[in-house]
Amino acid sequence: MTVLKTSLRNFAAHKGRMVLSAIAVLLSVAFVCGTLVFTDTMNSTFDKLFSATSADVTVSPKGAKDEQEQPKSGKPASLPAGTLDKVKQAEGVKAAEGVVSSMSVTVVDKDDKNMGSSTGAPTIAGNWTSNDRRSMQITSGHAPRGPTEIMVDADTADKHGLKLGDELRTIAATGDRTAKISGIATFEVTNPGAAIVYFDTGTAQKFLLGDSGKFTNVAVTAEGGVPDKELKRNVSGALGAGNFTYETQQEAADANQQEVGSFLDVMKYAMLGFAGIAFLVGIFLIVNTFSMLVAQRTREIGLMRALGSSRKQVNRSVLFEALLLGVLGSVLGVGAGVGLAVGLMELMGSMGMNLSTSELTVKPFTPVLGLVLGIVVTVLAAYLPARRAGKVSPMAALRDAGTPADGRAGAVRAVLGLLLTGGGLAALYAASQADKAASGSMMLGLGVLLSLLGFVVIGPLLAGVVVRVLSVVVLRMFGSVGRLAERNALRNPRRTGATGAALMIGLALVACLSVVGSSMVASATEELDKSVGADYIIQSDTGQPITPAAAEKMRKTPSLEHVSDYKLVDAELRTADGRKTDAKDVTAASPTYAEDLRVETVAGTLSDAYGANAMSVNEDFAKKYKLGLGDKLTVDFKDGRTGQIAVRAITTSDTSLESGALFMSLATAERYVPKDRMPLNQMMFGKAKEGQEEAAYAALKAELKPYPQYKVRDQADFKQNLQDQVGQMLNMVYGLLALAIIVAILGVVNTLALSVVERTREIGLMRAIGLSRRQLRRMIRLESVVIALFGALLGLGLGMGWGATAQKLLALEGLKVLEIPWPTIIMVFFGSAVVGLVAALVPAFRAGRMNVLNAIATE
Repeated sequence: MTVLKTSLRNFAAHKGRMVLSAIAVLLSVAFVCGTLVFTDTMNSTFDKLFSATSADVTVSPKGAKDEQEQPKSGKPASLPAGTLDKVKQAEGVKAAEGVVSSMSVTVVDKDDKNMGSSTGAPTIAGNWTSNDRRSMQITSGHAPRGPTEIMVDADTADKHGLKLGDELRTIAATGDRTAKISGIATFEVTNPGAAIVYFDTGTAQKFLLGDSGKFTNVAVTAEGGVPDKELKRNVSGALGAGNFTYETQQEAADANQQEVGSFLDVMKYAMLGFAGIAFLVGIFLIVNTFSMLVAQRTREIGLMRALGSSRKQVNRSVLFEALLLGVLGSVLGVGAGVGLAVGLMELMGSMGMNLSTSELTVKPFTPVLGLVLGIVVTVLAAYLPARRAGKVSPMAALRDAGTPADGRAGAVRAVLGLLLTGGGLAALYAASQADKAASGSMMLGLGVLLSLLGFVVIGPLLAGVVVRVLSVVVLRMFGSVGRLAERNALRNPRRTGATGAALMIGLALVACLSVVGSSMVASATEELDKSVGADYIIQSDTGQPITPAAAEKMRKTPSLEHVSDYKLVDAELRTADGRKTDAKDVTAASPTYAEDLRVETVAGTLSDAYGANAMSVNEDFAKKYKLGLGDKLTVDFKDGRTGQIAVRAITTSDTSLESGALFMSLATAERYVPKDRMPLNQMMFGKAKEGQEEAAYAALKAELKPYPQYKVRDQADFKQNLQDQVGQMLNMVYGLLALAIIVAILGVVNTLALSVVERTREIGLMRAIGLSRRQLRRMIRLESVVIALFGALLGLGLGMGWGATAQKLLALEGLKVLEIPWPTIIMVFFGSAVVGLVAALVPAFRAGRMNVLNAIATE
């Protein structure tokens, strides 16, 4: 009971200093709980959507699930004509309805503005069926009744201000179709952001599938009392298993959820990983807090020991304070996590993905995990300070000696830190020399872990060296105040090392990712300059193939010397001895593509590969299957015949552009694949006439204005787009790392605040002998700046080492340029100084307000 009272009294006495530690715990727990609530809510939302939109049994073409959202033909796989009639005759079928659905569409308004989602959710076109009525209802107008009418979902209508009577143009592989909005349908379950349009069944079949007798699937409803599994057996018996896939409602919902769940799992574990980094940083904060509190209470602890308290009781007293801190921070963190999840849902809503807060899902596991993590991490972080507190002897009551120093422990720490750092550097070197990315990645991970642990352990030893060097550059210009700040930072190297290490972790990751991102962009840019001869690249950012109408507009563009087609044709390849290769497709392109992409060859020339019945393979493929010039491959075209194609060129694999591609001419592919089954262009390339580059660029953009899904980019645009994509990814990661950096800043604030309290008498004496308040505040700010720069220097140096090693592994995949983003590194370094200044504002202000006489009288 005495231990409990003592802990409560001490906790209350230092409540102001515990707040920052509690905030660190709160932020970390909130991030974990918020991530889990957000992803669980998304899973729950999709579960309800898929359950509501799945029929009792769904019949689909075999292999349709393996087809990408954007089929190469531009038209989704369809069932044979007559399938619907056969399904209706199966036993136990109450009703069966043909469904037409395609994601290979773009919907635009009269100003050619894309009506699709901006979040990456698909645009879906289909026919309005009874199955749709299970999840939607028409809230305005009526369903489409002919080819000139179209119905849209309410979310899309609200987002783009659409109303009844407005005209929309739908772009598909079969052409364009303009129709007026006849109705608006509202989801009764949450729509995660897809834009949906409906046609009448006949129009949907002819427009989306190019055949009035086919459907993409059949939705089957069971008679009363007939289980879904039994209905599935009956329907499969009526149709046979050869060309069809059958799914019950549960199986269809599970399959759809699995596809979405894999993406959500990646997002969830990535966010939890950043939460783990924040927890790691928070450990340094808590260790420092309790170490300093124990040091300040040395006399008190000594008196407790003199009055009969055992080591175990002192230890328990400190741990109980940590328990209180963990419970408080974790409970608040769980609540904040729910708020964070709601905020993320609102953010997604503003971006077009509609997630209703009424669907908020808080599983019992989530708050339990948050509480356990927060409390366990806090108590474990306080264990070492508690153990040191237990070692305080009763004689410490007679002197103000601080917690006992352990020289042997310091030596062991230094040796262990050197060993870990040396092991980490050795692993990083081994990774940089690896000849395979898989083995190199393992060594890179080991090197990152060991070097990080080594720098954390050896931090106090590094502090003594690095802080002195920084002081020469930063502090000495401030005269005696700067020297005092240097002495304060060096007074307790362990404390400085721990505070700097917290900042080091986040900045090391920032530097590493910056180096990797910059190297990727620089490598790709160099490769583009070296290999791409085309002036313009035309493609869809969502992977949609280029429709024949859009392709024809490009070919008719004035000022162009040539336009090259580029198609991916599904095919399986076998060697002369019948061995099946791992190739799944070949690239069929115009002969002019050899000018548009200057691919180096190790044997033959690429132009030879565009000859009759010829093709090229890449160097790795040739080595793996022992192929040489003149050897023939048996090519089984999925939508055509089988042919014997001769290898006329072997391209280098030492590039990041088309390193694995197998090339042949369009003419060769057309010999084996019927014209109506030939895939659409995946992208196209243009070459301007000499001196007419600007005119051709403007003309291409004007010609493709009615097709906003396609982007016309010259080489500068393409490089900028690549840079923007990498930049967006890095900004997202930096945003997640900001949590760890905020916790690290709290650590600096807490360390300084407790340090000021610890040096109260010293500060009073310095003030008494002439140190002004302004000089005192400057001294504390400079101390904070040098600690922040110490952490930044270690973190940036470590991160650049990690990034350079990662680039060596990327070089195995063709990304050979190492680019150090010096502007970013310098900005982060000086930004760390600003962080140090900001962190010191409150502690410096409080120190400046101290009463000199009261400070001198402090014990």
